[in-house]
Amino acid sequence: MASLVGAFCTAHVPLIASQPGVADKRQVEVVMAAFARIRARLTELRVDTAIVIGDDHYTIFGPHCLPSMLIGIGDVDGPHENWLGHKRAPIANNPAMATHIMKYGHDHGFDWAVAKALTIDHSTFVPYLKIIKDLDNVRMIPVYIAAGVEPLIRPKRCVQLGEMIRDAVAAHEGNERVAIVGTGGLSHWVGMAEMGKVNEEFDHQLIDMIKRRDIDAMLALSDDYVLETAGNGALEYRNWLVAMGAVKEYECELLCYEPIRPWVTGTAMVEFRFSA
Repeated sequence: MASLVGAFCTAHVPLIASQPGVADKRQVEVVMAAFARIRARLTELRVDTAIVIGDDHYTIFGPHCLPSMLIGIGDVDGPHENWLGHKRAPIANNPAMATHIMKYGHDHGFDWAVAKALTIDHSTFVPYLKIIKDLDNVRMIPVYIAAGVEPLIRPKRCVQLGEMIRDAVAAHEGNERVAIVGTGGLSHWVGMAEMGKVNEEFDHQLIDMIKRRDIDAMLALSDDYVLETAGNGALEYRNWLVAMGAVKEYECELLCYEPIRPWVTGTAMVEFRFSA
């Protein structure tokens, strides 16, 4: 059977791909070292498939179609945004496992939207670029949830989605070794008057909840509070909840936290260490 052997959360700041050098050199080095540690862990854990949780920013989707949860089961390429400065190219998916997760979800109360062909945006491309692309034989299954623009997926449903993905992986007849990667956040105001602001106090409070796996405290956060305190970009903590939901118990290692104002984001990465 397949097994979930790793779980991580990473930033997906588009400037990491397009203009990392606009930030302080020391901070950039800290973030890139954290990406390198995740790459090393994927190799150490012998991961061959990474399920990456992102959210659209009116880039792939729009007012005409806003899926609550979507899985890519076929051809994948990216990035969608040409301004990231990277040529669009194919990205290896694991169609058999992705299709299995889709079907398992349908059988267990999760009405996936499904993409048989998908061009990913920065939310999944940046993690692909920094932790997956240069590894041999690691495939990526992209999952998108409504964490970027309204109507937003409910946080509790994100936890349930992570639990379902964990169970689906365990029920897969293949022998894949799988990691799940939540992306995005922390505090940032996308396209708002406060853009460029970072709320370090909020970020550390959220990181503390994540370290303690205090899902109840995270579910108690209202969208209005998060918007006012940490910006619309902080609503991406939903992506992290999916990864947290996939792991029943863990020891959380904070790989980095940097308030990078030129990247307009409180930038954090963690590993959830657990017994597979």
